[in-house]
Amino acid sequence: MNTTSQRTLALAAMLLANLFFATQSQADPLSGEVAKFDQQPLINTAYAGATYFGHDELSTAYGVGTAASPPLNYQGRFMADDFSDKVSTPIFHLTWWGSYINDIAPTAQAHVQKFLVAFEKDVPATPGGFSHPGTVLGYDIVTLGALAPGSGTFTESLVRGPDTVSNEALYKYNAELHLGHEFPEQANTVYWLKITALVDIPQPLTTPPQPGTTQWGWHDRDYTIQDTLASTTAPSTPGEHLDGNLFGQSIYHFQDDAVQGDLRFTPSAPAPNDVIQLGMTPQNYLFVNSAGVGPIDGPQGIQGFSKDLAFTLYTRVPEPASCLLMTIGFAAVASIRRRQNV
Repeated sequence: MNTTSQRTLALAAMLLANLFFATQSQADPLSGEVAKFDQQPLINTAYAGATYFGHDELSTAYGVGTAASPPLNYQGRFMADDFSDKVSTPIFHLTWWGSYINDIAPTAQAHVQKFLVAFEKDVPATPGGFSHPGTVLGYDIVTLGALAPGSGTFTESLVRGPDTVSNEALYKYNAELHLGHEFPEQANTVYWLKITALVDIPQPLTTPPQPGTTQWGWHDRDYTIQDTLASTTAPSTPGEHLDGNLFGQSIYHFQDDAVQGDLRFTPSAPAPNDVIQLGMTPQNYLFVNSAGVGPIDGPQGIQGFSKDLAFTLYTRVPEPASCLLMTIGFAAVASIRRRQNV
């Protein structure tokens, strides 16, 4: 093969690889990313002769500022849930589900433009207490935009219109963490994931919030679906387990409670003063809400079970097709260099 042909082959291989990566960057998750922990959402779950849509719990923090003058800190409420899986590989990509409180139409209020995604140590439960998130091990702020490897962006897509109980539409979120912000998870180790919407407002929030104020909540898990990817062995015992049975239906649950608490987030502050969390309380599924509206998450008795939140974690493995293209390209380039050095 002459030098011109080799150069043509190398260029073609590199162009094909670039085209492959560009095409795959539009997907969610991206090419080569595989799930390693998976708690699916309550969407239209048929159970005990009825359909249950699930609900969201407020996880939104507000900062006074604008795009030209960003807030110095955010304050609000957060939701967090624990997780552990069977492989020691970094987390590059996340999927989660959520909705907007009182969102009776998909365009009823401004939607989230950025999220805080934080990974934290586990503080195990003590007698008479509950486990909860502890020291922050790493966090990222992802912003609304198209996905690409290491882009630090997220997408939002409508997966279900307003339900017939809470009148809330359900959305699916996919986020690619910034390059360098991948979380180096270790197998069979319990961690906590906090996902909180960060909302910039022009003036301090009133109580109750004014109509149209963005109030985002994290949706709960479909407990009828077992997460076979989750850890089930020590030291994360009990890990994913059968938590009980209700009207003949198995109730699956991971480890301990999901929790809600108060959050103060100051991006410019040094750790541990950047993420401060207080007043944490465990959360259960709902039969009816505070107004007596329901059933929401399941039949009578579901309120006795600790709640999980809906999210999927992804790691990255090499794509055979992309590896082959890159190998061809690099081999051709190497061949050209060897001939030039002869």
